[in-house]
Amino acid sequence: MTVIHDRQTGVAGSLLHVDKWYGEHHVLKDVSVAVGAGRIVALVGRSGSGKSTVLRVLAGLSRDHTGERIVSGAPALAFQEPRLFPWRTVRTNVGYGLTRFRLSRAEVAARADQALADVGLADRADAWPLTLSGGQAQRVSLARALVAEPQLLLLDEPFGALDALTRLSMHSLLLQLWRRHQFGVLLVTHDVNEAVALADQVLVLDDGEVVFQTAITDPRLPTGSSSTANDNHRAELLSQLGVQI
Repeated sequence: MTVIHDRQTGVAGSLLHVDKWYGEHHVLKDVSVAVGAGRIVALVGRSGSGKSTVLRVLAGLSRDHTGERIVSGAPALAFQEPRLFPWRTVRTNVGYGLTRFRLSRAEVAARADQALADVGLADRADAWPLTLSGGQAQRVSLARALVAEPQLLLLDEPFGALDALTRLSMHSLLLQLWRRHQFGVLLVTHDVNEAVALADQVLVLDDGEVVFQTAITDPRLPTGSSSTANDNHRAELLSQLGVQI
């Protein structure tokens, strides 16, 4: 059973004791995840562990599950692939994130332009998606997710296809926007270093179950910095994933 509470509760989104099946395959097993308002939670796990399914349930894209889903407002979702419409300009791609609102064309354009300015792409509003670099396309995807000012942002490995320097730039941009707007974030990633660098809390999903979770001692240290506590978090998370260092 799903219950959706569209009100401020101090929790941007959560799943409580959620089970989901695909045919005879038990994909999620008693999964509970809570993302506080203004908090970043990372979900790590091997391929096929059910990470993306958790996002789909929390986003409301998958309803045939048991358990409880609680969200504040309408969540926004960004994927590893930007999924931009090639026949729309950058501005109208971003404006697509406002389709559920009754806004004039001028209002949509103004809000899209502001979102593009927030991600540093104000000068590319009239460009076509195929003219963008990978990092620019991902910025547009992030602007489209955030243009409706969601209280919960769901990220499905959004930086996994980017080169190392662009990934660091996107980390910095995400944190700038998060600090400015204070939305809750659930970040699905296969990168333990990324999880420790960005999150307040990291959960490990294995075969559809949350098997481990830890609060990051020193969240969001400056790029290039580390701490003994966070090094220990990385080692413990890798161990939980079956990687020995």
